[in-house]
This record gives sequence, C-alpha cells and structure tokens, in this order.
Amino acid sequence: MNRASSRSKMNLITVFIFTIIGIGLLIGGIWLAAIGGSIYYIIAAVLMLLTAFLLYKGRISALLVYAALVLGTVIWAIWEVGTDFWALAPRLDILGLLGLWLLIPAVTYNFINRKPAIMALGAVLALTILVMIYSIFNDPQEIHGELKAQQPAQGQALPGIPPEDWPAYGRTQSGLRYSPLAQINADNVKDLKVAWTYRTRDFKTDKDSGETTNQVTPIKVGNNMYICTTHQFLVALDPATGKEKWRFDPKLKTDPSFQHLTCRGVSYYDQNNTAEFATSLQGRTSTSAICPRKVILPVNDGRLVAINADNGQRCTDFGENGEVNLQLYMPNAYPGGYNPTSPPIVTGSTIIIAGSVTDNLSIKEPSGVIRGYDVNTGKLLWVFDTGAADPNAMPTTGGTYVHNSPNAWAPLAYDSQLDIVYIPTGVSTPDIWGGHRTPQMERYANAVVALNASTGKLVWSFQTTHHDLWDMDVPSQPTLVDVKAKNGQIVPAIYAPTKTGHIFVLDRRTGQPVVPVHEEPVPQGAAKGDWVSKTQPISEFTFRPKNHLTDKDMWGATMFDQLMCRVMFHSLDYKGPYTPPSENGTIVFPGNLGMFEWGGISVNPDRQVAVMNPMALPFVSKLIPRGPGNPIWPEGGVKGTGTESGIQPQYGVPYGVEINAFLSPLGLPCKQPAWGYIAGVDLDNHQIAWKKRVGTIRDSLPGIPLPPFKLGVPMLGGPISTAGNVMFLAGTQDNYIRAFNVSNGDELWKARLPAGGQATPMTYSINGKQYVVIMAGGHGSFGTKMGDYLIAYALPD
Repeated sequence: MNRASSRSKMNLITVFIFTIIGIGLLIGGIWLAAIGGSIYYIIAAVLMLLTAFLLYKGRISALLVYAALVLGTVIWAIWEVGTDFWALAPRLDILGLLGLWLLIPAVTYNFINRKPAIMALGAVLALTILVMIYSIFNDPQEIHGELKAQQPAQGQALPGIPPEDWPAYGRTQSGLRYSPLAQINADNVKDLKVAWTYRTRDFKTDKDSGETTNQVTPIKVGNNMYICTTHQFLVALDPATGKEKWRFDPKLKTDPSFQHLTCRGVSYYDQNNTAEFATSLQGRTSTSAICPRKVILPVNDGRLVAINADNGQRCTDFGENGEVNLQLYMPNAYPGGYNPTSPPIVTGSTIIIAGSVTDNLSIKEPSGVIRGYDVNTGKLLWVFDTGAADPNAMPTTGGTYVHNSPNAWAPLAYDSQLDIVYIPTGVSTPDIWGGHRTPQMERYANAVVALNASTGKLVWSFQTTHHDLWDMDVPSQPTLVDVKAKNGQIVPAIYAPTKTGHIFVLDRRTGQPVVPVHEEPVPQGAAKGDWVSKTQPISEFTFRPKNHLTDKDMWGATMFDQLMCRVMFHSLDYKGPYTPPSENGTIVFPGNLGMFEWGGISVNPDRQVAVMNPMALPFVSKLIPRGPGNPIWPEGGVKGTGTESGIQPQYGVPYGVEINAFLSPLGLPCKQPAWGYIAGVDLDNHQIAWKKRVGTIRDSLPGIPLPPFKLGVPMLGGPISTAGNVMFLAGTQDNYIRAFNVSNGDELWKARLPAGGQATPMTYSINGKQYVVIMAGGHGSFGTKMGDYLIAYALPD
C-alpha cells in the first residue's frame, strides 16, 4: 500500500511538472507567434499539456504523445540548425531529461500495457542521443581544410631585424605578428613548460575604472625585454630569466571616470641601428647623446615619455624633462579625455602618436589629432587633425585642435620603404547618433588614412564605414604584406581588419582595392534628426555571416530562455547589418565589440598565409530621448562613466544610448555559439582554408565548476605565428594560452593561466633558446580574473 502510494505521488509530481512547463510554453509560444515568430512552442505546449492530462488519467498513451513531441522536435531542430551540437542542445536538453524521467518505473507503474509505449519512447530518446553524438563530430560551422605548405622565399624581403628579437608591437612596424623562429614547432610544442614568471606588482585599485586591463605585448631587443603595466610602469627584464633590471614610474594620475586604463605596449628606438627606420633617415635633424637608445611610453593621462633603454632614466633632452604633454593645444582637455593606449610608430626621425577619446560622452570632447614629434628632442614636427579644414595646420598660441575629431586608438602601421604611416581611425564621438556631424567631421572617419611619415601630408584615405552609427571603428593595427594580384603582379598591400567583419585589402601606395569592394544598400530609417548612408562598402574578403540573423539563430541554456531570446529578437529592430539605432532598441550584428578587435591578424609573408581570430557576438543599442533624468547637458559638468557599456550619456545630442551585449535572461548570449573562431586564409585567393571554434565557458561563471566544453567564445587579443608552423593565441574568456597548427587549425597545446590572457603573445630567442611570452593580467569589463603575471614558456632543456 505504501509503495503504491509512493508511486502515485511520483505520478502526480510528474503531472504537475509537465503542466507547469506546458503552461509556460503556451504563454511564451502565443507571445512569440503574435509577433511573427515560430509556432513550434505552441505545438510543443499542447503536446506537453496533453501528456500531463493522459498521465493524470493513467493512460499509457501519454508516453506515445511525448515520444511524438520529442521526435517532432528532433526533426524541427535539424531543419532549423542542422547538425550543430550547441544549437541542438537547448532544443532537446529539457525534453530529453523529461523523457528519461517518464521511463522511471514509478511514474507509470500502474499503467496497463506499458511495454510498447516505453519501447517507443526509449527508441525516440535513443535516436535523439545518436543525433547529438553525430553532431559533436559534424559541426557545420567549422571548415576543415589545409593551407599550402611552406614555400621557399618569394623574393619578399622581411625587415632587417635579428630573427631572435621582437622589437615592435607587431614584431615589425608593418604589423606582421610573425616570427621566423622554428625551434618550437608543430611537433614539439606540446612539450612547452613554464620557463619563468614575472609579477608586475601592479593591481587595480578603487581609484581605477571598470575598463582596467592588462593588454601589453612585450618587446625584446638584444638582452632586454620591455613591458608596460596597467598603471604604465615601464619595466626592463632579463629575457632569459624574467628578472627585473629596472623600473620607471611615470606617476600616472588615474580616476574611476577614465574610459580606459591600459597599456598595449611600448616602442623602441636606436639611433645607431636603423634597420626598421631607414627611409626617413634623410629627414632626421637631431641625435641624442643622453639617450641614443630609448623606449617610448604612452601614458593614459595624456603624456608621451622617453626613457633611456639602458638604465631606465628619463631622456632629459626629450620634451620637458623627458616627456611631451599631449594635452597641449587640446580642446576640452580633462584627465583621461585624451588617452594614448597603443604604442606609437617610430621612424628614423619621427614618433607618430594617436590616442583614444571618451566614446559616447559628449559633443565637447578632445581632438583625435595624429601628431609627429622629433624622435630625439620631442619637438612637434607635424599634425594631422582629422576634423580640421586643413588637417596639417599647426596649432598656434591660444588656438586648439578641432574638438571631437575622429581618433585612432588602435596601433598604427609603417612602411619604411614608402615612408608612409597607416592610421586606422574611428568615428567622431558621440558614436551612436550623428545628426550633427558635417562632411568635414566625417571625411577621415572609420578609414585607413595613409600619411607621409616625415611630413604628415595625406597620401590617400579609404573609408570602410559611411556615417557610422554603430561604433564600427577600424580597430586593429593594419598588416602590410606584398601579395599577388589577379593579374599576376606583386602588389604592396595593406590588410585592414574591421569590426564589421570585412578585411579591406588595398594597394598601400594608392589606397585602391586589391580585393574587390562594392557598395551595398543597407536598411534605412534613422532616428529623428539623423540619417543613414544609403550604401556601405563591402569587401569580398570578409568574415561577416552570409545570412542575416533570424530567430532560428537564437539560443539559450534551455528551451525556455531560448524562447525568451526569440521573443526579444522579434521585439527589437533588426533588418540586417547596419540597421540604424532606435528608441525601441536595435540589434547590432556584428556587434560593438566587433568581429575584429585590436589584436589584428598574423601573416607569414613567404608562405602567403594568414591566421586570425574573428568574433560573432550581437549587441543591442537603445536610444534614450532627452527628458527628465536625461538632460542635454548636466548641471555641474560632464564626467566619464568609466566604461563603454551600459548607459552612455551622449551629452549635446538628442539622445543618450544604452549599449549591452544581446543576452538572455540567464545572462548567456542570445545568439547561438560559436562566438569566437580561429581561421587560416590563403592570401593567393583570400579563401578561408580552415575555421575552428576556440575557447570554452569554463571561467565564464566564477565559482561554478563548468565543464570545459568548446563552444567558441569571444576574445580580446590577437594571434601570432611562427616559421615552426605554430599559431599562438590567448585572449579567450577562459584562462588559457593555446597553440594551433597553422596548416589546419588543430589544437596542439594549451596551458592554464592564473588570470585572463587578454593580450597578444610574442616569441623570441636568447642564448639559443626560444620562448613564448603572454601577459596574464585580466580585463575588467570583459569579466576575466585580474592578475599581474607575465609568463614565459620554453621547451625543456
């Protein structure tokens, strides 16, 4: 009697669970269908409720109805997303678990003729499991191919720097991020071990912003390695041991309102070793007896400091006591408003520096002017103010640069043979509303701007986004490499990755496309007072998804939050890429984070192949009209928010804006994974040879021990590659550095990091031994663990 009663309670519990789920699905399904979404959830709800009713009545046909629901869902899921495991999972996980629950004997113990129904449901569940197993090994998002093998050099000379060194941010100022070292190769990289660890002792404080990060890529010259830390301490290390030689403190004045607190790297100059700087030597008018070798350090409060590379002392003949005030002649100057975060370009005569300005704060921001300073004296040689009628007009006493000029926050690139510096620019802030912008303000926005490095004169400019309303900066250091054009001729090219997912390949002498670019019509309907460009430039070399997002692409951990993501998708404005921002809220995809970020790409110029790490994470931009609590200009002045996400004020224009990733109620991305990839491209035809998901959610929810499933996650930081056929990458949201086979993208090695690795690695050799180094310091707004670890890996002796 007691046993039967217990089984009866199990049946009633099951009925209750199925009823609650059915009612929830019915309500959500009707809501979704009413706004144009799938009717699947209504059908599923009806079958779920019917199952509950039949269970309550004690009829074994409940299992057959449920089997029909599961089988129908499997067919529907494959029709929607194919054999994509992570896309199938939320469609089938809850249903599968409930099916297994129904097979518990206690649920249907007293039912008549149970066996055929149990066998039918068991068969459907077995089929579901087989489909999921098959999908693990047949991922439709991945491309499995092979890049061409290493070829003899094709006559393209690499910059004349020692192969064992990494003397610039991208190893070369042409941004190749490629090393000719091959001691560590695809066969032995699995044996890498920690060789040394250096602790910077520089941590985030309560006076720092939410965007506090550690993004440095070290440089290595001879017997010295140089890094900058979060608060811009400049440190010289022994590259063989990681021991500190000296440390310089620039006395950074920081504040929580800073939108960025970071240092991606420093630059090096040796007036007696001019291999990287040869072309502009004829323009050099000064030398330095105090600092013939110097490290150039950008400081976030708006300074440029020159330090003796041998002893860490200020170069007192540079500027005023070793530093240049970048706030001089700057309009609307305030601490953190103009913020140099990337290392400058250094030629034989000139330091070329750009910087970020505070995005989406106001119409009264500093200028994004690009400037050239004498490499030894710090004297201002030229300016290129992107918002000025005459960009080269030098500032005068009492005058200023043009406020809110488009800025260049990412690293620049330099061609020493042509003496041209290539500037990747952003938009005139505020970013997400542009009704006040003039053609002059947008002339050099979202562009690659080529300047003569010795004079600052314009050579050419190519715009990658017209009238940007989505924060689609050119975010990466361009990469310079000679490629074979369709007519068979060798063309000196520049590769410019963009947030839109397009990589623009241009002749770096003229700015003319090497890979075709065409103008494509885009959605219209800007907010009141603004306008949208009728077309946007589209490169034929692109990682932008071929199809627009649909509700089929919506995701979640379960069918319930996936349903809510579908409802949210249909409730927001979205007509494809470049859908203009709205008061209702607009899905921005590719999102504000971009398909490419500041990490750039890595190119082997002899092999004519490239590796890269694109992303795919939608955002939502929602315009907030002025009104109570949202004044067009606040009393008491303007101050930065210390972040790039959430509510951004955009003072001085008719709207503020709220910017966030497009997330489910559980905080997971609403777009199905992958959100991050690695890829290999053949530069002979610009075809993607292979593409793989990269990264897991292991560290996405601190304190919860999640399995290291490979979903493909967002990342900040770029790849490098070597002649050993190895690609190294760290920037994923899980705390790992990984090595991959350049030829096919197979993972060869990974090592657990003690903090987030949101930086680009580098490699070098000393005393005949090759090392790979990564900064594991974390990223505040990216949500990874903060730390202060610089870690070097090498093969065992």
